[in-house]
Formats: sequence, C-alpha cells, structure tokens
Amino acid sequence: MASSGLISRMWRATKLQSSLYEEVEADKKATTPALIAVVIVSVATGLGVGLGAFWAGGISAALMGLLIGAGTALVGWLVWALFVYLIGVSILKGKQTQTSWGEVLRTMGFANSPGFFRIFAFIPVVGGIIAILASIWALIAAGIAVRAALDFSTWRAVVTALLGWLAYTALVFVLSAVFGGLPLFGGLTMFG
Repeated sequence: MASSGLISRMWRATKLQSSLYEEVEADKKATTPALIAVVIVSVATGLGVGLGAFWAGGISAALMGLLIGAGTALVGWLVWALFVYLIGVSILKGKQTQTSWGEVLRTMGFANSPGFFRIFAFIPVVGGIIAILASIWALIAAGIAVRAALDFSTWRAVVTALLGWLAYTALVFVLSAVFGGLPLFGGLTMFG
C-alpha cells in the first residue's frame, strides 16, 4: 500500500469514519498497514514524551522517554486488542459475532490513529491535556473499530472497548507498581 493510502486511512480513522473500520476489517492485507499506523503513532508518542523528558532532564532522559513512549504505545495496541478480542468473543459475544484476531488487530490498529497528536505532549501545561484528549479520541475510535470487527451494536462495542481499555490500564498500573513508573504526559505515569 502506498504511503498516501496509509495516511489517508489513518486520517479517515481519526475522523471516526465507520466505513474505514469496515474496510480494514475485511481487508486481510491491511494488517501490515495497521502495524505501520501503530508504529507511526508510537514514534509520535515517543517523540512527544522524549522532547518533554529532554526539557526536564537532558538527552539521556529524552532517549529513555522516546523508547518508553514508543514501546508502551506499540505494546499497548497489542494488549488492548487482545483484551478486546477475548472479551468480545467470550463474555460479550452476541449471536451475530463472527471475527478473527486479525480483524480486531487491524481495526484496533487504525483506531490508534488519533494518538498521533501525542507528539505535542512535550508542550508545557497543554501537552498533557493534548495527550489525554488524544487517548480519549482513540478510545472513541476503538468503539467504532470494535463495532466493525465484532459485528456488535454500538452499546456492546463501547462496553467491549471500554472493558478492554480498563483491563489494559489495570495491567499497566500493576506493572508500574511492581517495576516502577516513568512520568509521562505532564505527570501521568506509564509503565517503564
């Protein structure tokens, strides 16, 4: 897929176009572009975190922030998609639910697209707000993605996306408590 096609899909995902999520659900060749979209968002997240860390602590803090920010965004996609898949095909499965891990992975990958705006996380005061809003935006996109991937009603998709996110967030907090955290996004702590 050409980069303009990927960027176009990411933009459509950011605009919350349900037709995009139906398109990537059905397109088995869209798994790699979904991964690339997540990598782009991960790098943007890492840059936002890294720049903020640079202003606060220098180059070594910037490199650590870049690696942690990018790593958590990439792993977050996989873990959140896994929780959504498990919840969607077991706990909240409906009669019409037919999906595969690939469908969930593709749609959830593109649902990460609003996270690109985390590149602005380094901006004092407003950076943290931008990062939080980008995460909320991605959560809304995930609801649309889940609706497409699992053939769910809107309410069931929202509940599934939210439960998956809560499970992922609980896992992050537990791991952060066990292994220590790294301050990111204007004071929020992510696993480090």
